[in-house]
Amino acid sequence: MAKGLFDCTGKVTMVTGGNGGIGFGFAMGTAKMGGDVAIWARNAEKNAAAKEQLLAAGAGRVETYQVDVSTEAAIVAGYEQLMQDFGRIDCVFANSGSSPRYDSVFDMPTDHWFEFQKVALHGAFFTLREGARHMVARAQAGEPGGSLVACGSLSLFQGLAGKMEYAGSKAAIAATIRCLAVELGPLNIRANVVAPGLIMTPMMGGEANEKALAGHYGPQVPIKRVGYPEDFEGIGAYLCSDASSFMTGETITIDGGYMIRP
Repeated sequence: MAKGLFDCTGKVTMVTGGNGGIGFGFAMGTAKMGGDVAIWARNAEKNAAAKEQLLAAGAGRVETYQVDVSTEAAIVAGYEQLMQDFGRIDCVFANSGSSPRYDSVFDMPTDHWFEFQKVALHGAFFTLREGARHMVARAQAGEPGGSLVACGSLSLFQGLAGKMEYAGSKAAIAATIRCLAVELGPLNIRANVVAPGLIMTPMMGGEANEKALAGHYGPQVPIKRVGYPEDFEGIGAYLCSDASSFMTGETITIDGGYMIRP
């Protein structure tokens, strides 16, 4: 029996890149609601620290795996191990990615374009597809349901000079999510995008750079601050829980109102 509106007890959530930043926010939200959590990330030390924090927050069980989501084979193998350990998968957050680094389309090397997509687009797609495969098998066995979530960006809506590799991957995976929502809806498997605004994570380049960004952009946000990973705990728990059972195909902005500012 559910213990609260966003109760995640008995549900298994997997988060790629879940040992830090926004991914850790998603994982922490489900952990606080009693869910089981699997983390896919390459840094063993950060994985161990994340596991300890998630268990302390209330997760039923936490396992971490060093999975490189830039290859389809590693993703398939990662799910095989996860299913051996947990026996099911209820929620997938395809969160892994990196920041754009160029300011002009003409500065971006061709090799960088292709290399970037290995994780940001192809890795996210295979992560969602293989997670969905296990959800479908469970539905066909008599237990429908599941939640697929991609981490998007405000670049879905705004043009960013020189950030084509980043914005392109986010737009493509958002379109993929909408297709998954339509195809898998009859099995009560839902698919949504979370589009963050400016969030202070280790990818921002260090404490000094974070402070500068917060000082510059914070006043432009209606809430009058930038975001932090903990701002994603609530949406993480919601999308994992049955409270979101009628939401699918949506792009949810978590940006302090940045997109609707005058």
